Amino acid sequence: MMEVIAVCISEKKGERKHPVPEITLRCGHGIVGDAHAGNWHRQVSLLPEESVDTMRAPGLELHPGDFAENILTRGIALKTLPVGTRLRVGETVLEITQIGKQCHNDCAIKKTTGRCVMPTDGVFAVVLEAGVVRPGDAIEILEAET
Repeated sequence: MMEVIAVCISEKKGERKHPVPEITLRCGHGIVGDAHAGNWHRQVSLLPEESVDTMRAPGLELHPGDFAENILTRGIALKTLPVGTRLRVGETVLEITQIGKQCHNDCAIKKTTGRCVMPTDGVFAVVLEAGVVRPGDAIEILEAET
């Protein structure tokens, strides 16, 4: 089953995101109350928990939001989906706009472990249909934009 494991926000840029009970997404904006929201192509970040698990394997203790992801997922290989893929996540519809990103040099996790999974396994999306997303919500792959 493809599902949401956790939803996270940060009120200020440069801070780790922290889990919250739910997030509200607005079209053309992103997540209400998140510092990275705005009218740009990286309104929402998603990361598979399976990728975080690879970082936990050596004994590293990691929590939702530690990689600055807004939505932690399970059961979906996000990085294999092409840009333009649409996902139904809870009440919302998101469109993937970017796969991976350049890692910040001062990333605490990269300094500790020597690597970070967000640059390779994380994806970014814009909000096409507004709504609420909560842990436990289903994720469905919709048709890519044609």
